[in-house]
Amino acid sequence: MSSAVAAASRYSRVAIALHWMMALMIVSAFTAGTILDGMDFSPFKLKLISWHKWLGVSIFAFVIFRLVWRLTHRPPPLPPATPAWQRVAASIGHGALYLMMLVIPLSGWLYSSAAGIQTVWFGVLPLPDLLARDEATADRLRAVHGWLNNGLLVLVLGHVAAALHHHYRQHDGLLTRMRPYWSRQ
Repeated sequence: MSSAVAAASRYSRVAIALHWMMALMIVSAFTAGTILDGMDFSPFKLKLISWHKWLGVSIFAFVIFRLVWRLTHRPPPLPPATPAWQRVAASIGHGALYLMMLVIPLSGWLYSSAAGIQTVWFGVLPLPDLLARDEATADRLRAVHGWLNNGLLVLVLGHVAAALHHHYRQHDGLLTRMRPYWSRQ
């Protein structure tokens, strides 16, 4: 592949940075949430809850920016040999990822509101409660938040598996489009 074609088929620097920042934040928030799930109440648990919520609000803010960026900057086209079913699967998969990146932070915010625990972004910006305190609603929303996160895990694993399949089995250069610029050979 010529360097001009390779450059034209890559995502922009902003899109690449947003992708990897989101990936890092999602993995961090998921890890924190998983650790929290079985943890006894302690000062460290309170700190981890705060970090988890800060990441969730940050993910929500970044995904809004990322959606605006994506609507105003078209992604590079898929390789011409990509079968129609893979094009459809990629479109559905990306749509589902964006939806989850919006819905999961909202479900966490709703859960916090119903649990009577205000979300304060980075300990500075208090966000309004979206629901009145209600223990039964909080319990349901906690479960929904967990299910949504498990669904996101499945989507992310599918996304990674598809990228690796294209790179190692199809050798079509698809993965290199999102590779950070500093990692070029």
